[in-house]
Amino acid sequence: MKKKKLRLVKKLVIILIFLNVVGIRANAQNPEPLVLDMVHHNPGEAPYNSAYNNPEVIKEMGYNGKVYFLFESPALAINWESVDKDILPKGTKDRAWVDAKAAQIKKMHQACKASNIAIYAMSDLVLFPKRLIEKYGIEDTFGDPNNPLTEKLIRAQINEMFDQFPDLDGLVVRIGETYLHDAPYHLGAIENKKSPEKTIIPLIKILKEEISEKRNKLLIFRTWGSFDTDLESYMKVSDAIEPHKNLIISVKHCEGDFHRANPFSKVIGQGRHKQIIEVQSAREYEGKGAYPNYIANGVIEGFEEHARMPKDQIKSIREFVERKPELYAGIWTWSRGGGWNGPYIKNEMWCDLNSWVMAQWAKDVSQTEEAVFNRYATERLKLKDNDVAKYRKLCLLSAEAVVRGRNSTYRDMNPWWTRDQGIAWPAVPKEEVRQKRNLAQKDEAVAKWKQIVELAKAIDWNGQEAKDHAVGSAEYGLRLYEIYRALVYMSYAHKKGDDAAVQKWIKKYDKAWESYKNLPKEYSTIATLYTQDFDRHIANNADKKVNQLRKQ
Repeated sequence: MKKKKLRLVKKLVIILIFLNVVGIRANAQNPEPLVLDMVHHNPGEAPYNSAYNNPEVIKEMGYNGKVYFLFESPALAINWESVDKDILPKGTKDRAWVDAKAAQIKKMHQACKASNIAIYAMSDLVLFPKRLIEKYGIEDTFGDPNNPLTEKLIRAQINEMFDQFPDLDGLVVRIGETYLHDAPYHLGAIENKKSPEKTIIPLIKILKEEISEKRNKLLIFRTWGSFDTDLESYMKVSDAIEPHKNLIISVKHCEGDFHRANPFSKVIGQGRHKQIIEVQSAREYEGKGAYPNYIANGVIEGFEEHARMPKDQIKSIREFVERKPELYAGIWTWSRGGGWNGPYIKNEMWCDLNSWVMAQWAKDVSQTEEAVFNRYATERLKLKDNDVAKYRKLCLLSAEAVVRGRNSTYRDMNPWWTRDQGIAWPAVPKEEVRQKRNLAQKDEAVAKWKQIVELAKAIDWNGQEAKDHAVGSAEYGLRLYEIYRALVYMSYAHKKGDDAAVQKWIKKYDKAWESYKNLPKEYSTIATLYTQDFDRHIANNADKKVNQLRKQ
C-alpha cells in the first residue's frame, strides 16, 4: 500500500514538473502584457497635480509600468561628458539646468522602484543640446538619422541615458512632432518623418541595436504622426525590421488624433511586431474629464460608429486580441492630458473610470468589459444593486451623447471644430441627407445629456461631495452640448441665408452660455469652463462669428 502511494506521489510530482515547464515556456512566448500609464502634462505649463503622478496609485489600479512625459525624459538630463566635456561645461546655465533635471528625474525613478513598477521615458528624436549642435555645425543635418555624425550622436545619447539612469527599463520614442516648450537648452528635428526608407527604418534599426539588443531594454516606437494611417508604409517598416522580444510598436486605437468617429486604426493587428495600444482617458477634444465620457467600452468592445466596418476588418481591441493574440503587447493609457490649456479638472472621477477599466482589462483580456466595469462600480465606488445599473446606463449614454454632439456617428463634421477649452465656428456638410442626420443627432445628444443628469441625481454616490461632482459634471456636459447644438443649427441657418433662424439660434446660444457660466456658482468641484475668446489652434473662433451675425 505504501509503495502504491509512493508511486502515485512520484507521478504527481512528474506531472507538476511537466506542467510547470509548459507554463514557463508559455509565459516566455506570451509574457505578461504591459499595462502602462502616462500623465501628459500641458507643454509650457506647470505639471498637472494628479493622483496618477504617484506610482503607488497606478500600481494599485493594475498598472505595471509608468511612462514619464517628454519633459521628464533623461534625453534632457544627460551631461554628454562621454562625447565632449565642453558640450555642457560645468558652471554654465545649461549644465545647471540639465543637472537639476537629472536630480528631479532620479527622484521620480526612485518612487517607481519603490513601488516595483517598470520605468519608461518618452523622448522626441532627434533632440540634442543647442551647444552640441552649434559646436559641431550640424544645424542643417542633425535631423537626418542617416547622417554618420547624427547616428554616432544618437548612439552616444542612448549610451549616456542608460548609464546615467540605470533604473530606466526602456524608451518610448516619438518622431511625429517635437515639443521644446520646457526644453530651453535643446533643439529637435526630424527629416522625412513619414518615409519608411529615409527615416523610420534606419532609425528603428539604430535604436533596436542600441536598446533592445545591446542593453536588453525595451524599445517602444510610436507610429503616431509618422506611419500610423498608411498601411503600406507600416508594412514596409514591419517587413524591413526583424522582430525582437524587446521591440514593440505603439498604435493609437483610432487613426489620427483621439477623435470619436475617426476610423479604427487599420494597422492594428498587421505586420510581424507586437503592438501596444494607446488610449486617452481624459479626452483632449472632449472635455478632458470635465464631464462624463466613458470610452473604455468602445475601445475594448467596439464603438458604435465602427459597427458598419466590413466583418473581416478588426474594429475593436477585443477583436485584435482574439484574432492576433501573438501581437498583443498590452495597453498604454494617458490617464490625464493631451492637447493644450484647459479645461482643468479638480476631480478625476471620469478619467479614473476609463483608466481603471482599461488597466484591469488589459491584464486579463478574457474578461468582458462589462464585468470589469461592474467591479469598478462595486469595488471602487461602492455602489449597490440598482445604482450599478443606473451608473452603467449613465456611462454608456455619455459615449452616445459625445459622438452625436461633437460630430455624428457618420463623421458628418470635421472633428477639429472644438478642442481644449475653445469652440470654433462649425463647418457643416452640404448634402441634405447629411444635414438632416447631423441636426437630428445634435438633438439626440442634448436629450441623452438630460437623461445623464437625471441618472446622476438618482444614484446614491455614498457621499454628498461625490454626488455634487457627479451631478455638476453631468450638468456641465448638458449645458456645453446645448451651446454646441445652437452653433450647429446657426451654421446651417447662415449657410441657407435664413436670417430669422440665425437670430433665433443666437438667442438660444446666449441663453446656453448664460446657463453654462452659472455652473461654478452651483457646483464647487467642476472643471474650469470653456472660454469664448479661446483661439489657440482654432482658425475661426465661434463667438467672433456669432458677433458678426448679430449685426446683420
